[in-house]
Amino acid sequence: MAKTPTDADLNALDITDAEAVEMNAIAHPLVADPAPDADDSLARIDATADGVVFITINRPAKKNAFDAATIAALHEAFESLHGADHVRVVFVRGAGGTFSAGADLAWMRDAADWSESDNRDDAMNLAKMLKALHDIPALTVALVEGAAMGGGAGIVAACDMAVAVKGTKFAFSEVKLGLIPATIAPYVIEAIGARRARALSATAEVFSAEAAQGYGLVDRVLGSVTDIDGFVTGLSDAMKACAPGAVGNAKRLVHDVAGKTIDHGLMAETAKRIARARISDEGQEGVRAFLDKRKPGWAG
Repeated sequence: MAKTPTDADLNALDITDAEAVEMNAIAHPLVADPAPDADDSLARIDATADGVVFITINRPAKKNAFDAATIAALHEAFESLHGADHVRVVFVRGAGGTFSAGADLAWMRDAADWSESDNRDDAMNLAKMLKALHDIPALTVALVEGAAMGGGAGIVAACDMAVAVKGTKFAFSEVKLGLIPATIAPYVIEAIGARRARALSATAEVFSAEAAQGYGLVDRVLGSVTDIDGFVTGLSDAMKACAPGAVGNAKRLVHDVAGKTIDHGLMAETAKRIARARISDEGQEGVRAFLDKRKPGWAG
């Protein structure tokens, strides 16, 4: 008779990346009620004085698999950036060489005993965390290495941009567990389109960084981990030339306009928004700086 695996067996430190992919591929871990004082070390925040922020999923011993406390900590970290006017760019990454292997196995096993009502209420916590990430006004960028499976790939989709190191693996493998990629679906479909999302969700295919770029989930493939620092520096410098408020407004504009019929109402709305931008403090400073051939105040 086979030995029932313990939590330590399931989340052993010496499991391979392939084993982690197969075992942890799930897009919507079912979140137990997170404590208000969730362990913020699970979502580490580092920031520079000039507005570059790094949020690190910090469970490297479990390949950054989600559990209730991790999702609560990420939610809190993302929400803390909503009113941070000085932030220029937010990089999201995983500790220890893996972005995220998905859901914590022992936690999934516990969730299997919950009622449908409990599962629905608890899954909303992941949905809220993803929405908090999606709604950060600053540019958000996923730095992906190792693997981004299920919910981890959902975080990638919820960011504005993503780069992946060559050799990174992705999958939406929920159907192998009899599940569906429910809470991440809005972000995945927005990133890669409905047809591709249907195919990847139905086949549970494991795909490469290069394929992810072709699908639109990733913007650039980096040759190695050593290329990440150069990418971060280049993009951070570029974002310092952009007005922080205008960046947030531009993101909201795209969200509000996408998929809308181009009619008089939409034309009037976009005209109203550019008029408001022109008379804003940033708009006035930006145009005057351009005409005066100087840097605007936000560029330092």
